[in-house]
Amino acid sequence: MVKSVLLAAVLFGSMLLSSTVSAQAFDFGKSLDCQWVDPIQTGYLQNHLVFKTKDKDLQGRVIDQYIKRQDPSKIYLLEEDIAKTKVIMKDSFDNVAKKDCKFVGEIQDLLVKRVGERTEFVKKYLGKDFKFIKETEFVYDPDHKTNPKTADEANEFLKKYVQFQVANYLATDIKIDEAKGRVIKNYERNLKRIKDTKNEELIANYLNSFALSLDPHSSFFSKDYYEDFTIDMSLSLEGIGATLSQQDGFTTIEALVPGGAAAKSRNLEPQDKIVAVSKKDGKMENVIDMDLKDVVKMIRGPKGTKVKLSILRKEGEGNKKFDVELVREKVSLEDNAVSIYYQDRDINGAKKKIGIINFPSFYADSKRGGRSSAADMKRVIAEARDHKVDGLVLDLSNNGGGSLEDAVKIGGLFIKTGNIVKQSSRLEGKEIALADSDEKVDWSGPLVILTSRISASASEIVSGAMKDYNRAVVVGADHTYGKGSVQTVLPVPGELGALKVTIGMFFTPGGFSTQHRGVESDIIIPSPYSVDDIGEKSMDYSLPPKKLPSFLSKDAYVEKGDGSWMQIKPDWVKQMKVRSGERVAKNDEFKKIADELEKTKKLGKTIKVSEVIKEKGDKDKKIKKTRYAGKEEKEKEYLKRADIQEASDVAADLIMLTAGKELAHLSNTKK
Repeated sequence: MVKSVLLAAVLFGSMLLSSTVSAQAFDFGKSLDCQWVDPIQTGYLQNHLVFKTKDKDLQGRVIDQYIKRQDPSKIYLLEEDIAKTKVIMKDSFDNVAKKDCKFVGEIQDLLVKRVGERTEFVKKYLGKDFKFIKETEFVYDPDHKTNPKTADEANEFLKKYVQFQVANYLATDIKIDEAKGRVIKNYERNLKRIKDTKNEELIANYLNSFALSLDPHSSFFSKDYYEDFTIDMSLSLEGIGATLSQQDGFTTIEALVPGGAAAKSRNLEPQDKIVAVSKKDGKMENVIDMDLKDVVKMIRGPKGTKVKLSILRKEGEGNKKFDVELVREKVSLEDNAVSIYYQDRDINGAKKKIGIINFPSFYADSKRGGRSSAADMKRVIAEARDHKVDGLVLDLSNNGGGSLEDAVKIGGLFIKTGNIVKQSSRLEGKEIALADSDEKVDWSGPLVILTSRISASASEIVSGAMKDYNRAVVVGADHTYGKGSVQTVLPVPGELGALKVTIGMFFTPGGFSTQHRGVESDIIIPSPYSVDDIGEKSMDYSLPPKKLPSFLSKDAYVEKGDGSWMQIKPDWVKQMKVRSGERVAKNDEFKKIADELEKTKKLGKTIKVSEVIKEKGDKDKKIKKTRYAGKEEKEKEYLKRADIQEASDVAADLIMLTAGKELAHLSNTKK
């Protein structure tokens, strides 16, 4: 699914507790426990756009979501376990009101039992008599299959699933015995993780199930997840400056943040494995098979403090082990910040420069004077003007959203003043217009916005507003994600986590809700994300779309003088569509994308193990090439992308049209 599809208004304030429960009644020094559950549920219902009370229908949703989170792949729990879980949770609303959450432990015990049984079966199945069968096929999408009725049925499916897991390792040139060992280890590791799950995590899981039963974008942030969310929004943290992942039980360095302590030490490299980390008392603790979030917690720390890492590095046929001591620093996450690249183009014999703005998220630090994407975008556009660009491409194709306030400010950079979005509110009972009040037009020239099916929330506000004002040409997949709701984040007192709750719907100036429909592209190009299960309308309990009267602002338009900009004309779009279609038809990369999409549709929800072996190796090599590349290499790969090139070509066409020149067919220009 989509990386983090959310639009957070980032309104940090005190959580609204039930009028019958006082915040002072709690000991904030304790961890999240059952006494918090009912007040937090009340906090959701006091703020949610639609839901106001707990009822049987809502409880049914909560139970379904909780079961889904227990066994998302439907490989562990039997039908009888699902029925038993529903009975156990039948009175959950009443129980949590009485501060009784024993049901989460009972359900966890059931899961531990089933995971243990499946793990034992996998170990036997992968014994000396195991035969790899590359012709194996199975339905992998859990939404298109049911939980097994019996243990035998569960094991029959697991045989096919294990064949797929072994194939994933074989596709990366790992030998069969090692592949079998790694699969077994993964199941054992998963069993240990489930056995070691703390009560606090079970409570957070239940609260998240409650939130997700309201709509797809309400959720509960555990303490650790809330910390990560705050880092993502502020683009800074205090630590060593390394991106980490977990592979086969090892915490592995994926990339080094330029300028961070790890990069400056010159002792660490991508693919190094961290096997031990120093504790506060200086002693080293083994972190092999430790949850990634717990390893990250040990490595992060206040600026100026020291941390020692034991590293395992592959060298030739063997491994080298050594220790590295680093001083933690404040790290700026520049890879997620706004950046700009320039392309020189020859358009009808004239030299033109196009600026391509890579904009991965709408970040905003809530602290006074903190960094924001709107301020960074304003700076980048000023730089583009200094470089005398003739047109801009704003790339929102991988942007899942972020700060609503920044979306409004960024939309305002391309018009004079006026409405960017309207937000509905349960508390106000009406829609509130959010407008740009800065009269300066930071960029008045040709503008192309690149989107995809994973462009969501704030991305849809900006692209939708610019489309409604005829300010930009939208290029990309058939439509964006279709998330037209607004969330706020409310911290739980005592730093125990936070509620993310849907408080409104948003509408673009034409009166359109982007809910489900998204923002439709003026010029459609093949996109790898154009599949049916990517989009708001495929999510559980997504809210229905609405429509408002248009609320376009006349003051947005500037026809003459400083800051004047030309509205996109329907005839221009027609001409650009034809030219784009001709280019796309001749582009090998777009042909590959179209072929992959067609193959996905034919395959449906079934996996063929033979296809995994055939395709995974090349995909892994491509991912690793990008993941471990340096800054210059990443920039080169980014600009080579077929959609970036096509958006740049459309910008070149738009430059010609705004200059009053008609576009010729490409076939005619080559005669």
